[in-house]
Amino acid sequence: MKIAVVGATGMVGEVMLKVLAERNFPVTELIPVASEKSVGKEIEFKGNKYRVVNLATAVSMKPQIALFSAGGDTSKEWAPKFAEAGTTVIDNSSAWRMDADKKLVIPEINADVLTKDDKIIANPNCSTIQMLMALAPLHKKYTIKRVVVSTYQSITGTGVKAVQQLENEYTGAQGEMAYPYPIHRNAIPQCDVFEDNGYTKEEMKLVRETKKILGDDTVNVSATAIRIPVVGGHSEAVNIEFVNDFDVNDVRRLLHETPGVTVQDNTDTKTYPMPIYAEGKDDIFVGRIRRDESQPNTLNMWVVADNLRKGAATNTIQIAEYLTANGLV
Repeated sequence: MKIAVVGATGMVGEVMLKVLAERNFPVTELIPVASEKSVGKEIEFKGNKYRVVNLATAVSMKPQIALFSAGGDTSKEWAPKFAEAGTTVIDNSSAWRMDADKKLVIPEINADVLTKDDKIIANPNCSTIQMLMALAPLHKKYTIKRVVVSTYQSITGTGVKAVQQLENEYTGAQGEMAYPYPIHRNAIPQCDVFEDNGYTKEEMKLVRETKKILGDDTVNVSATAIRIPVVGGHSEAVNIEFVNDFDVNDVRRLLHETPGVTVQDNTDTKTYPMPIYAEGKDDIFVGRIRRDESQPNTLNMWVVADNLRKGAATNTIQIAEYLTANGLV
């Protein structure tokens, strides 16, 4: 199978290549794609070297699948060109997520919506993926009424420039700023740009994408997204109000039985999820599971995941695996 990775030299692109190799995805020919300044560079994949090409060349090579992680503008312009050439695009940007004609997919939750006709498939936002991996099984059993979530997001969600900013601030070096403020020893209550309602785009992604993936407009979400000086992954404090009451031990059991979710929840041994443990792993880690004693039918929990893996690269490749396993490409 001929696979293009668009944005192969970027932070998520590099993780995509790693995950493709780790999961033994059946790549017969790799087409690494990047901006003009990277064309001609060599990428190593499973012991072989491949030259980086530009987007036009990649389209002409007609890969079966193109994994996109190159920003919304690039996706808007080039994903349709790949689709016209017969390639199935799985896009990691926000460009197509809320397009009514495009599917927004977390394979463990709603892969069954996919058909052969879906030539551009949207990968959800990293924060949404990890939250819904934990919420979807609970929604099925207890029916979610409202979610209040605060995210504590890794600088890797911004990219290489942000990682460099933190390193510069840590060592006292001067350099380019990814954020309007220092991130070292700080927390910035702004992820992405502000919308007219006073919420950021990142916060509204959690609101809108949740409804679309669960296929339920009655699930209300209120989000606050915060950037913190962490590299390993995103953390979320999630408060969930259900229509029906629950037993906390049943919640733990349900999450424990959910593929892709690991429960780390033992206050006696101080066992709970942290980015330092989630980094490099594909599971979603859930802990601090407890009843909200301030109102009925309400649960608190803490959800952590590596935003570059299940939050981006791994979910994209799982979609590709589903497509190939079900003869949809």
